[in-house]
Amino acid sequence: MVKLMIVVGSVRPGRVGLPIAEWVAEAARTHGGFDVDFCDLAELALPFMDEPKHPRLHDYQHEHTKAWSARVAATEAFIFVTPEYNYSFSPALKNAIDYLFREWHRKPVACVTYGGASSGTRAVAALRPVMAATGMVNAMAGIEIGFVATHMHEGAFEPTDAHSAALAAVFAELAILAPELAALRTRLFG
Repeated sequence: MVKLMIVVGSVRPGRVGLPIAEWVAEAARTHGGFDVDFCDLAELALPFMDEPKHPRLHDYQHEHTKAWSARVAATEAFIFVTPEYNYSFSPALKNAIDYLFREWHRKPVACVTYGGASSGTRAVAALRPVMAATGMVNAMAGIEIGFVATHMHEGAFEPTDAHSAALAAVFAELAILAPELAALRTRLFG
């Protein structure tokens, strides 16, 4: 089974990203090919990046960073669930990514974004160079949820058939990429 971390990128009270991520996690568990680690950045509560040394050195001083490092290092694939804020992705997600460097290398990432008319498209566009800079491999499959409020009912996310089909494509791609990239990491980094 592929170790998959689903990261809830928004930390705002009342965020719709949490029920969307819960839908993704439940679908991943039902899929059967994933060992799911559900990471809510609001619960993780990383402070604003406070390590004195650059993450590429992998010389962490704080226990919260060491714990985050171990959790990400043990993960083989990621799904980032993030809103679009001002033509970009959530600052909490950026902070969580910036804490680490080599732990992200050659691991596949898919994005589930949401927003209004733009569906979070610009969040993914802003996230791609960050993923590339840290060595992540951007999965082509993803989900962009437009007019997200229309899919929320009594605090739960209600996906359309198109959302479910897109999520199935995400799972299919991550299931292929994760073991292939694990083999590459072994060859590259030992």
